[in-house]
Amino acid sequence: MALTPRRRVLAAAVPVLAGGAATALSAGPARAVASVRREPIRPLRTTAGDWRAVAGALGRPGNMMGAFDYHTAFLRTDLEVISDGVTVMPGLALGSHVGFVRYADGSSMVMGDLVATEGELQQMTDALQAHGFMQTAVHKHLLAHTPDLWWTHAHARGGDPVALARGLRAALDATRTPMDVQSAAHEPVDLDTAGIDAALGVKGYSEDGVYKCIFVRRETITDEGLVLPPGLGSTSALNFQPLGESQAAINGDLVMIADEVNDVLAALRQGNIDIVGLHNHALADDPRLFFTHVWAVGDAVTLARALRRAVSATNTTPRT
Repeated sequence: MALTPRRRVLAAAVPVLAGGAATALSAGPARAVASVRREPIRPLRTTAGDWRAVAGALGRPGNMMGAFDYHTAFLRTDLEVISDGVTVMPGLALGSHVGFVRYADGSSMVMGDLVATEGELQQMTDALQAHGFMQTAVHKHLLAHTPDLWWTHAHARGGDPVALARGLRAALDATRTPMDVQSAAHEPVDLDTAGIDAALGVKGYSEDGVYKCIFVRRETITDEGLVLPPGLGSTSALNFQPLGESQAAINGDLVMIADEVNDVLAALRQGNIDIVGLHNHALADDPRLFFTHVWAVGDAVTLARALRRAVSATNTTPRT
């Protein structure tokens, strides 16, 4: 029996997930689909209370990032990672992050970035594939580091968000990701955060021992016919880990369209910021987005000024 390509099913409507909790909708004749241009489907406002069952399936509560995106983080506190002589804090670069969104057609979508050791990566991949998830990228966020880590972006859509959550939990269970570790309170960090804010033109915040600054694209971003809430899958996220005496390690990524890529890379290198990678995080986003992951160690405010030049080459704005 011929199988329907997974990409067509996801683009058309709701995929069949393991456990039978979601039902696929017929795509109809290809000719009819091609002749009808559908408006993108918009997200629905939700509250954290609307996601209690998802939190139960994931094994921990999350929080709302704005009015649409229910976010949950899983930090790899089980790992001691060294990069460029720096012991990397989990909050800087060692977290899996997933976001759930409900849509006007009754479906839910989940998009996530999952971290695995090299020995865990294939088992995580098998679990994602078994539960109907698309993998949209596999790459690194750090340069020379031990142990070797990989990050995979995962994406799925279904009628039952709890089934999606169970699939994600199965992927996380294929790793040694701790399930009992929650993000730390927003406590002050040993950095000139006012100077970083002024240099970057953004109001950052402290979390898990690092200082985080977020920018979002100004355009409306769609993926597989879904309008993505501002910031979901389309942020420039810049993290500062304090190292003492005004020094910081920075890690994160900048989001760009094609015409911005080389201006951003040039600005980063002019600021002595290392480029870790250049890649996509999605398969069918519009406009097409590219991401470059970065690393540097130095005076925190000086690095923030260099990052500002790179951010200014993109059509982004601080997340409020």
